[in-house]
Amino acid sequence: MTVSEEDRHLRLTGEFDCDATPLATLRHSTSHVMAQAVKRLFPEVKVAIGPAIEDGFYYDFFKAEPFTPEDLARIEDEMRSIAKADLRFERREMPRAEAIAFFRQRGERFKVEILEGLDAPTVSLYTQGDFIDLCRGPHVGSTGQIRFFKLLSSSGAYWRGDEKNPMLQRIYGTAWLTQEELDRHLWRLEEAKKRDHRKLGRELDLYIFNEVSPGAPIWLPGGWTIVRELERFVREKLDASGYQEISTPILVNKKLWEQSGHWDYYQENMFLVESEEQIFSLKPMNCPESTIVYRHALRSYRDLPLRFSDMGRLHRNERSGTLTGLFRVRQFTQDDAHVYCRLDQIQAEITAMLGLVRDWYKPFGLEPFFKLSTRPPKSLGTDEQWRVAERGLEDALRANGLAFELNPGDGTFYGPKIDVDIQDALARRWQMATIQIDFQQPERFGLEYVDSDGQPKPPVMIHRAIFGSFERIVGILTEHYAGAFPTWLAPVQARVIPISEKFADYARSVHERLRAARVRSELDDRNEKLGYRIREAQLSRVPYMLVCGAREAEAGTVSLRHRSGDDLGAVPVDRVVGDLAREIAARESSLTVGRS
Repeated sequence: MTVSEEDRHLRLTGEFDCDATPLATLRHSTSHVMAQAVKRLFPEVKVAIGPAIEDGFYYDFFKAEPFTPEDLARIEDEMRSIAKADLRFERREMPRAEAIAFFRQRGERFKVEILEGLDAPTVSLYTQGDFIDLCRGPHVGSTGQIRFFKLLSSSGAYWRGDEKNPMLQRIYGTAWLTQEELDRHLWRLEEAKKRDHRKLGRELDLYIFNEVSPGAPIWLPGGWTIVRELERFVREKLDASGYQEISTPILVNKKLWEQSGHWDYYQENMFLVESEEQIFSLKPMNCPESTIVYRHALRSYRDLPLRFSDMGRLHRNERSGTLTGLFRVRQFTQDDAHVYCRLDQIQAEITAMLGLVRDWYKPFGLEPFFKLSTRPPKSLGTDEQWRVAERGLEDALRANGLAFELNPGDGTFYGPKIDVDIQDALARRWQMATIQIDFQQPERFGLEYVDSDGQPKPPVMIHRAIFGSFERIVGILTEHYAGAFPTWLAPVQARVIPISEKFADYARSVHERLRAARVRSELDDRNEKLGYRIREAQLSRVPYMLVCGAREAEAGTVSLRHRSGDDLGAVPVDRVVGDLAREIAARESSLTVGRS
């Protein structure tokens, strides 16, 4: 949950934005049971908020010392006792002023602060047994309905997400309607730990981080190979779709950001540099610079649409506490593009972008889910511009038969957007692509084209990114594949292993043939046991192992093994080289070489 989401829970409801679905209600109720257990075991603790969240719930407590794993075990045991007691959840309403006095008398300072910020004559409280809490509800009927839950972890969290406020202790848990659902979720959590891209990144030698540049990955040869393959994939798709690639400066004078509006809305996220009494910023996005490319020449209505891609390196001043491997970094490269078009071309351009989204995710087996994010409270532009932009995105989604969720108020300050999530192998959702209509940048930068009537008109600007950043997509794919990348992405695609040094020359000739066919091949002729070298290749997730011995050298074959452990026996070298080249060129998602 982001800081803004947490604060929204408090503003709208006094505790959290209620969701009356059975699972959300169950989790909401379980968070109250957890708070009751904590208050029984640690009476001095003060309670803050306890919302249901995706896949679970949490509750924040003011406690001098962090909760230990032993504490969590005790709390969970106490929760089971409360559930077994089958206490009824009972709602009552109370005048807000009376509720403030009630919680102030009990020393619950955070509940008092919530109540003082509410604009309501009355509020609701819920009681189960000896525990009473400020809450909008709803709840399950009684604690006996709470059966399948597990406490997962604890961590520090600032009150209202503001580092100037007190540090609270947050306990996370999960709750489900059945034991089977709980078991499946706990399995996914354990599997996610094994697939953690930070762990696999170290084990597979893909990238490292260093204190000399926090939040900026240092790509090692293996990881950079994956990035380069993804960049090649992107460029092939964009070249076929009529995009022109540009490159714009990383260091930009603040005058550009003032003109674009980013200086007022985004300055705190910029890295600033002073030179010769002028202020510059490392660019956090590419869009204002693309307007300079547009203005470089006189544009006619016949020139539109103009599609500029800019895979530039960006920098954003994220707080150090939010940095998370490749998922949240300060330096990243985005598969960014900006399309300039006429009003009558919006539908066609959005449709083409939606097609790119589906086309790009298909090789990875990733299914897109669409959201329409509308005007935020703080924004630029007129009501009419926002109406046209929002309707344009909605019409494009409907025209393409795409189901979508409405995400009110989550657009950018300059325009609404389509956000795209994908679901990975562990059924986790990741926000990826974004498509944004922008009337503001063309106006602010005075962009024009000469229309068919000879009059100048402003173009519409459409921002779009599909992978988002190469750092993020590499992290997601690492976990999606558990490090076992499809052959076309794998840093090493084949490893040639002679049984002994007597067959090293033949193995070297096989290795060279693979390299000549542009297969990323390694030769492992170390003086180690064959089983050890095969096992090491499997642990390194190398897709194919080509073992060479006397029979193979005599017959011009290799003993082919997949990283899965399948031994496919003797296969002619010509066939292996040809099949590998075809699998890589086709960007196959599964291993096909050597299978009949």
